[in-house]
Amino acid sequence: MEIKPIKTENDYNEAILRIERLWGAKKNQPEGDELDLLCTIVEAYEMKHFPISPPDPIDAILFRMEQMNMTKSDMAKYLGSQSRVSEVLGRKRSLTLKMVKSLYKGLKIPADILLA
Repeated sequence: MEIKPIKTENDYNEAILRIERLWGAKKNQPEGDELDLLCTIVEAYEMKHFPISPPDPIDAILFRMEQMNMTKSDMAKYLGSQSRVSEVLGRKRSLTLKMVKSLYKGLKIPADILLA
């Protein structure tokens, strides 16, 4: 087992291929340890070279609404009046701090996403 840092895209591709070959290896065995180490360094490489941006706040709200089978009418509880819901979801009005707190507490949407 030769584990080395991933410095190039070629190193990355080789590590991915090796992970695929090792997939399903047993823990606490040499191949399982190699798989664990490779996954760790691949994850670090991906975080540096392929960062994932946080979602748009309105997209996050719409996603949570879909997850919870909520309608725009249900959102008045968190955003204010029905017209306010339409303005916010239509991107015509920004979220206020009060709305962010309400969405965080009621729908468990992370505040850092809502404040982006």
